[in-house]
Amino acid sequence: MVSGLRERKKLAVRRALSSAAVRLAVERGLENVTIEDITAEAGVSVRTFGNYFSGKYEAICATGTDRARRIGAELLARPAGEPLWEALVFAVLAHYEAADRAPDREWLAGLKLVLSAPAIRGEYLKINAEMQQALAEAIAVRTGVDLGQDMYPQILAGAVTAASQVAVRHWFAADPPVPLRPLLRRALDQLATACSEVV
Repeated sequence: MVSGLRERKKLAVRRALSSAAVRLAVERGLENVTIEDITAEAGVSVRTFGNYFSGKYEAICATGTDRARRIGAELLARPAGEPLWEALVFAVLAHYEAADRAPDREWLAGLKLVLSAPAIRGEYLKINAEMQQALAEAIAVRTGVDLGQDMYPQILAGAVTAASQVAVRHWFAADPPVPLRPLLRRALDQLATACSEVV
Protein backbone atom coordinates (compact mmCIF):
# COMPACT_ATOMS: atom_id res chain seq x y z
CA MET A 1 0.00 0.00 0.00
CA VAL A 2 2.81 2.40 0.94
CA SER A 3 4.69 1.45 -2.21
CA GLY A 4 1.58 2.17 -4.33
CA LEU A 5 1.12 5.55 -2.68
CA ARG A 6 4.78 6.41 -3.21
CA GLU A 7 4.54 5.50 -6.90
CA ARG A 8 1.42 7.63 -7.34
CA LYS A 9 3.16 10.59 -5.70
CA LYS A 10 6.18 10.16 -7.95
CA LEU A 11 3.93 9.99 -11.00
CA ALA A 12 2.09 13.13 -9.87
CA VAL A 13 5.39 15.03 -9.52
CA ARG A 14 6.56 13.82 -12.94
CA ARG A 15 3.30 14.93 -14.55
CA ALA A 16 3.37 18.30 -12.77
CA LEU A 17 6.89 18.97 -14.00
CA SER A 18 6.07 17.91 -17.55
CA SER A 19 2.87 19.99 -17.63
CA ALA A 20 4.71 23.03 -16.29
CA ALA A 21 7.47 22.59 -18.88
CA VAL A 22 5.00 22.39 -21.77
CA ARG A 23 2.88 25.28 -20.50
CA LEU A 24 5.86 27.60 -20.02
CA ALA A 25 7.44 26.64 -23.35
CA VAL A 26 4.17 27.38 -25.18
CA GLU A 27 3.73 30.71 -23.36
CA ARG A 28 7.32 31.97 -23.51
CA GLY A 29 9.01 30.05 -26.28
CA LEU A 30 11.27 27.06 -25.86
CA GLU A 31 14.52 28.96 -25.41
CA ASN A 32 13.04 31.30 -22.80
CA VAL A 33 12.34 28.58 -20.24
CA THR A 34 14.84 27.30 -17.69
CA ILE A 35 14.74 24.32 -15.36
CA GLU A 36 14.46 26.82 -12.51
CA ASP A 37 11.32 28.26 -14.14
CA ILE A 38 9.81 24.80 -14.48
CA THR A 39 10.51 23.77 -10.90
CA ALA A 40 9.15 27.06 -9.55
CA GLU A 41 5.96 26.57 -11.56
CA ALA A 42 5.60 22.98 -10.33
CA GLY A 43 6.52 23.86 -6.73
CA VAL A 44 9.49 21.51 -6.40
CA SER A 45 13.28 21.88 -6.12
CA VAL A 46 15.79 21.77 -8.97
CA ARG A 47 17.24 18.68 -7.30
CA THR A 48 13.83 17.00 -7.51
CA PHE A 49 13.68 17.83 -11.22
CA GLY A 50 16.96 15.95 -11.66
CA ASN A 51 15.40 12.84 -10.16
CA TYR A 52 12.92 12.72 -13.03
CA PHE A 53 14.48 14.32 -16.09
CA SER A 54 17.90 15.00 -17.59
CA GLY A 55 16.78 18.33 -19.05
CA LYS A 56 13.87 20.52 -20.08
CA TYR A 57 13.43 18.89 -23.49
CA GLU A 58 12.90 15.52 -21.90
CA ALA A 59 10.41 17.07 -19.45
CA ILE A 60 8.47 18.67 -22.30
CA CYS A 61 8.20 15.36 -24.16
CA ALA A 62 7.47 13.24 -21.08
CA THR A 63 3.71 13.38 -21.62
CA GLY A 64 4.13 11.63 -24.96
CA THR A 65 6.57 9.07 -23.55
CA ASP A 66 4.24 8.26 -20.67
CA ARG A 67 1.26 7.99 -23.03
CA ALA A 68 3.20 5.52 -25.19
CA ARG A 69 3.82 3.28 -22.17
CA ARG A 70 0.19 3.52 -21.07
CA ILE A 71 -1.01 2.54 -24.56
CA GLY A 72 1.16 -0.59 -24.43
CA ALA A 73 -0.16 -1.44 -20.94
CA GLU A 74 -3.74 -0.80 -22.09
CA LEU A 75 -3.30 -3.19 -25.02
CA LEU A 76 -2.08 -5.91 -22.65
CA ALA A 77 -5.05 -5.31 -20.36
CA ARG A 78 -7.66 -5.72 -23.11
CA PRO A 79 -9.75 -8.94 -23.02
CA ALA A 80 -7.79 -11.92 -24.39
CA GLY A 81 -10.57 -12.89 -26.81
CA GLU A 82 -10.87 -9.43 -28.35
CA PRO A 83 -9.57 -9.24 -31.95
CA LEU A 84 -6.09 -7.71 -32.01
CA TRP A 85 -6.99 -4.78 -34.26
CA GLU A 86 -9.99 -3.78 -32.13
CA ALA A 87 -7.83 -3.96 -29.02
CA LEU A 88 -5.12 -1.85 -30.68
CA VAL A 89 -7.53 0.87 -31.78
CA PHE A 90 -9.16 0.99 -28.34
CA ALA A 91 -5.76 1.14 -26.60
CA VAL A 92 -4.58 4.06 -28.74
CA LEU A 93 -7.79 6.09 -28.63
CA ALA A 94 -8.34 5.53 -24.89
CA HIS A 95 -5.40 7.78 -24.10
CA TYR A 96 -6.60 10.66 -26.25
CA GLU A 97 -9.99 11.14 -24.59
CA ALA A 98 -9.15 14.75 -23.76
CA ALA A 99 -8.58 15.36 -27.48
CA ASP A 100 -12.25 15.29 -28.46
CA ARG A 101 -12.40 19.09 -28.64
CA ALA A 102 -10.57 21.47 -30.94
CA PRO A 103 -7.70 23.22 -29.13
CA ASP A 104 -7.28 26.97 -28.75
CA ARG A 105 -5.65 28.34 -31.92
CA GLU A 106 -2.94 30.30 -30.09
CA TRP A 107 -2.07 27.40 -27.80
CA LEU A 108 -1.84 25.01 -30.74
CA ALA A 109 0.40 27.43 -32.66
CA GLY A 110 2.67 27.70 -29.62
CA LEU A 111 2.78 23.94 -29.17
CA LYS A 112 3.61 23.47 -32.83
CA LEU A 113 6.53 25.88 -32.50
CA VAL A 114 7.81 24.04 -29.44
CA LEU A 115 7.57 20.55 -30.92
CA SER A 116 9.00 21.56 -34.31
CA ALA A 117 12.08 23.21 -32.79
CA PRO A 118 15.29 21.47 -33.96
CA ALA A 119 16.49 21.19 -30.35
CA ILE A 120 13.58 18.95 -29.42
CA ARG A 121 13.46 16.66 -32.45
CA GLY A 122 15.65 14.04 -30.80
CA GLU A 123 13.29 13.74 -27.85
CA TYR A 124 10.30 13.55 -30.20
CA LEU A 125 11.95 10.68 -32.08
CA LYS A 126 12.46 8.92 -28.74
CA ILE A 127 8.71 9.17 -28.07
CA ASN A 128 7.90 7.53 -31.39
CA ALA A 129 10.44 4.78 -30.74
CA GLU A 130 9.01 4.28 -27.23
CA MET A 131 5.47 3.99 -28.58
CA GLN A 132 6.52 1.53 -31.25
CA GLN A 133 8.44 -0.62 -28.76
CA ALA A 134 5.64 -0.60 -26.17
CA LEU A 135 3.12 -1.61 -28.82
CA ALA A 136 5.40 -4.26 -30.32
CA GLU A 137 5.98 -5.87 -26.91
CA ALA A 138 2.25 -5.91 -26.17
CA ILE A 139 1.41 -7.27 -29.64
CA ALA A 140 3.99 -10.03 -29.18
CA VAL A 141 2.46 -11.04 -25.86
CA ARG A 142 -1.10 -10.99 -27.23
CA THR A 143 -0.19 -13.01 -30.32
CA GLY A 144 2.18 -15.38 -28.51
CA VAL A 145 5.14 -14.74 -30.80
CA ASP A 146 8.81 -14.19 -29.98
CA LEU A 147 9.68 -10.54 -30.53
CA GLY A 148 13.27 -11.49 -31.21
CA GLN A 149 12.35 -13.97 -33.95
CA ASP A 150 9.14 -12.67 -35.54
CA MET A 151 8.98 -9.30 -37.31
CA TYR A 152 5.18 -9.06 -37.22
CA PRO A 153 4.84 -7.18 -33.88
CA GLN A 154 7.39 -4.53 -34.91
CA ILE A 155 5.86 -4.13 -38.36
CA LEU A 156 2.32 -3.69 -37.01
CA ALA A 157 3.52 -1.39 -34.22
CA GLY A 158 5.47 0.67 -36.75
CA ALA A 159 2.42 1.04 -38.99
CA VAL A 160 0.20 2.15 -36.08
CA THR A 161 2.86 4.62 -34.90
CA ALA A 162 3.23 6.04 -38.43
CA ALA A 163 -0.54 6.43 -38.79
CA SER A 164 -0.62 8.28 -35.46
CA GLN A 165 2.17 10.61 -36.62
CA VAL A 166 0.27 11.43 -39.82
CA ALA A 167 -2.85 12.25 -37.77
CA VAL A 168 -0.85 14.56 -35.49
CA ARG A 169 0.68 16.36 -38.49
CA HIS A 170 -2.81 16.92 -39.94
CA TRP A 171 -3.96 18.15 -36.53
CA PHE A 172 -1.14 20.69 -36.42
CA ALA A 173 -1.89 21.88 -39.96
CA ALA A 174 -5.68 22.18 -39.61
CA ASP A 175 -7.08 25.70 -39.91
CA PRO A 176 -9.34 26.23 -38.07
CA PRO A 177 -8.13 23.82 -35.34
CA VAL A 178 -9.88 20.45 -35.11
CA PRO A 179 -10.01 17.74 -32.42
CA LEU A 180 -7.15 15.22 -32.55
CA ARG A 181 -8.98 12.05 -31.54
CA PRO A 182 -11.24 11.82 -34.63
CA LEU A 183 -8.16 12.28 -36.84
CA LEU A 184 -6.45 9.40 -35.04
CA ARG A 185 -9.53 7.24 -35.52
CA ARG A 186 -9.64 8.08 -39.24
CA ALA A 187 -5.92 7.38 -39.68
CA LEU A 188 -6.24 3.97 -38.02
CA ASP A 189 -9.36 3.16 -40.06
CA GLN A 190 -7.51 4.07 -43.25
CA LEU A 191 -4.56 1.92 -42.22
CA ALA A 192 -6.89 -1.04 -41.68
CA THR A 193 -8.55 -0.45 -45.06
CA ALA A 194 -5.20 -0.16 -46.83
CA CYS A 195 -3.96 -3.44 -45.27
CA SER A 196 -7.15 -5.32 -46.21
CA GLU A 197 -6.96 -4.04 -49.79
CA VAL A 198 -3.33 -5.12 -50.16
CA VAL A 199 -4.13 -8.60 -48.84
